[in-house]
Amino acid sequence: MRWMPNFPAVDEQLAYLKKGAAEIIREDELRAKIERSRTSGKPLRVKLGMDPTAPDLHLGHTVILRKLKHFQDLGHTAIFLIGDFTGMIGDPTGRSATRPPLSPEEIMRNAKTYMAQVYKILSPDKTEVRFNSEWFDKVKSADWIRLAAKFTVSQMLEREDFHQRFQDEKPIALHELLYPLAQGYDSVALKADVELGGTDQKFNLLIGREMQRGYGQEAQVVLTTPILEGLDGVQKMSKSLGNAIGITEAPLEMYGKVMSISDEMMWRYYELLTDISMSLIGKLRERVEKGIVNPMTAKRDLARLIVRDFHPPEAAERAERNWSARFQRHKHPEKEYVPDDVELASVPYDRVKSPSDGGGHPLRVDKLLAHAGMATSVAEGARKVKQGAVEIDGARVVEPVFLLQGLPAHLTIRAGKLWKLVTVS
Repeated sequence: MRWMPNFPAVDEQLAYLKKGAAEIIREDELRAKIERSRTSGKPLRVKLGMDPTAPDLHLGHTVILRKLKHFQDLGHTAIFLIGDFTGMIGDPTGRSATRPPLSPEEIMRNAKTYMAQVYKILSPDKTEVRFNSEWFDKVKSADWIRLAAKFTVSQMLEREDFHQRFQDEKPIALHELLYPLAQGYDSVALKADVELGGTDQKFNLLIGREMQRGYGQEAQVVLTTPILEGLDGVQKMSKSLGNAIGITEAPLEMYGKVMSISDEMMWRYYELLTDISMSLIGKLRERVEKGIVNPMTAKRDLARLIVRDFHPPEAAERAERNWSARFQRHKHPEKEYVPDDVELASVPYDRVKSPSDGGGHPLRVDKLLAHAGMATSVAEGARKVKQGAVEIDGARVVEPVFLLQGLPAHLTIRAGKLWKLVTVS
């Protein structure tokens, strides 16, 4: 008996897939494909193509990779297509001049580094990796003529970047006009049900729909995702602009860069760079806006989540601890700060909560110290507070009750010469 995937309900799948999506062409077609998939037990074939034109990826690239992961999470077939053939043409998207083609050696070198990075998002065991040279190496001259005959020059010039270059009397090389055709033929070769891409790829993705119809296939659904703004919050993330976060960067560097974004941009990063549902993100944002949760706490949680996607959990914790120490040192240069080998402790909030019924999340510092192993007893914890030997996040504790702005809370605590990073949840 053939195994049948246990796909979630259609509405549940659509809600997950629409998170962070800019446009779906067309949503009714996607619903029909998902319904048919659930009935037949046959996963959808979801294609994402990338040309290995640069060796390293940044978080902007992972927006669309994460959407492919979402399809994968739902039980569909994730196809990561490496454009080793189209990379030699050079994608003209967003270009004001002809892109210099890469050599086959450069492309394969970049492709190898891509896979190591892509598997930080996608499951290696569940991802179908393909190279479009598989079919294009077999395409003959007559096949290219038949392919090109399916579209007109005027259709190609409808593309915004081609149109602008034509208006500006800037050259458009003939091989650039072949790029959308090649990308469209990829969808024919793979029999794609869905193709993913950034909003700047919309023209190429729609060519794929038309190409499939021309070859007697059902047209793929097109799902686009927004272009992620970089650290400046204005221009798109780009290493050449110096506003990018590379996914191979060190944990502390990555954590610090996330912490540098504006509070408003934080919510866009939550939407596009995490798997948290929009409903939960909305609730968190509401709590921040009402003053229940400190925006710094929400941003630290975001930074930790992002670092954990590309590094081990302990590296993310260490990055948070070291960033906190540097941040505090910047604010209070006269104080002593957390050593790099500081211990970690986790304390359930219900074990240390104060009997106070005030707002926020009050907790008794003496009980916190005892449960975190920073005092042998609650009484000793109270003595340390009374002696002025306790600091939380660089500030000396003068009251027996400390008020948390939200949960989980990540506190850097000093009691005498003992340091600990304590998570209260």
